[in-house]
Amino acid sequence: MTLTTDNAVLLLIDLQQKLVPVIADGDAMVARSVRLAEAAQLLGVPVRATEQYPAGLGPTVAALAAYPQETLAKTTFSAAGDPGFDALLPAGTRQVVIAGCEAHVCVLQTALDLVDAGYRVAVAADAASSRDPADAAAGIARARQHGVDIVTSEMVLFEWLRDSRNPRFRDVQKLLR
Repeated sequence: MTLTTDNAVLLLIDLQQKLVPVIADGDAMVARSVRLAEAAQLLGVPVRATEQYPAGLGPTVAALAAYPQETLAKTTFSAAGDPGFDALLPAGTRQVVIAGCEAHVCVLQTALDLVDAGYRVAVAADAASSRDPADAAAGIARARQHGVDIVTSEMVLFEWLRDSRNPRFRDVQKLLR
């Protein structure tokens, strides 16, 4: 089943100022997350974010800070385990596309909990990473084993577009250059 913009949300997990610099390929991960957030904005997909212990890890990185309509400060590793999470997702959400860090902790635990709760979940593997690439790979592999779709940011964009006649096609295509 392809991803759609209907009842979808982009969830940016813990892309924070003091965490991203120690993440493997952190700059590329942020760039791909920005690509997703810009496309979501163009196509009317709500963007939400989480911040793990922001007093210690800081706020969302500047490149992404303007995109989320709402941000949840949390201490739980699974965002879905935080008492405020249900209010974070727009009513009627059925699909969640996830980007963020760390892929083997907060991204993985959130994805697994969302699948268990009945959501269709996709993790953009090129927009998710960990401090150690081996941990990231293991987190992505485990997510796949438990029913999470593993995609790339470009896959998400073209699935959200559906057709080159989409009025936003050229705008989204520019994000790929």
